[in-house]
Amino acid sequence: MSTFDPLAGQRPSPLPYNFTQPFWKGAGEGRLLLQYDPDVGKYQFYPRPISVFSGRRNLEWREASGKGTVYTYTVSHKAPPPFKNVSPFVIATVELSEGVRMMTNLINCPPDSVRIGMPVRLAWVKAGEANFPVFEPDV
Repeated sequence: MSTFDPLAGQRPSPLPYNFTQPFWKGAGEGRLLLQYDPDVGKYQFYPRPISVFSGRRNLEWREASGKGTVYTYTVSHKAPPPFKNVSPFVIATVELSEGVRMMTNLINCPPDSVRIGMPVRLAWVKAGEANFPVFEPDV
């Protein structure tokens, strides 16, 4: 688990759907699982019941490397509920080495030090009873 999460104790538990259960089960085990379409050889994120590439349902779940770069980000100085009284914090889109982009939070990083293209690695924080994937600088 991470050493610093500005939203700690504030994150609500996720409400998994039947097709997202493997993602959240993997998260509970500290593994970031992505859907993979073997027909086209591509990953997709966020979880869906069918492939966005082929329209087929034969998706596989594969563990991601957890490595990526900051694609874009914003610093929020005013947080909506349930994150009240938490600011500033970084909301980022991270491009994983598998080619998908995830919207997430950056932790263990002062907001003024975040840069587009910055290498990041997977970290985990608690979201209610679940693990929630976030990223931190990969230094």
